[in-house]
Amino acid sequence: MSLRLLFVLLSLLQVICMPAHAGILGIFDSEFDEEKKPWEELQAQLPAYPNIPHALPFEVPSARPTQFFVDPKSIVVSADGVVRYSLIAKASSGALNVSHEGIRCETREKKLYAFGRPDGIWSRNRFAKWEEIPSFTRDPQHNLLYSDFLCPRADIVSNAQEAVSALERGINPRAEY
Repeated sequence: MSLRLLFVLLSLLQVICMPAHAGILGIFDSEFDEEKKPWEELQAQLPAYPNIPHALPFEVPSARPTQFFVDPKSIVVSADGVVRYSLIAKASSGALNVSHEGIRCETREKKLYAFGRPDGIWSRNRFAKWEEIPSFTRDPQHNLLYSDFLCPRADIVSNAQEAVSALERGINPRAEY
């Protein structure tokens, strides 16, 4: 009788412990899952409106007579792999277009977060989405920012100061000479 009771208790114990054991194995397996987690973008905070006289110029030869500038105080290298910055485009007529944008180096994409208004206030882009930065484009400033200043060799700059230094020198921060 005691052997039979022991058998029943062991069977019950096995049934009771099986779900807990399966749960532990499931957690263990997911910790070592080889698949990458899907990329999640951090919430972009809009910086202070750019102080245009202090913005750093960068030359875009194919875009003459338009001049381009980046506000050095707006550059942020985020943990999500996006470099965010404020861009100023000045037409030969003196008209300014100000925008706050981001470039995702890993995928060679850009996103327009906000437009600058003449009164110095940001207006969020309600239709903001990631778009490819093609090598040849009607907006060569993004290609140049990607390849020469923010994502040299398709790798994100280490920090904002690296990008600022490159813009100040007007050269790719990791160029081989």
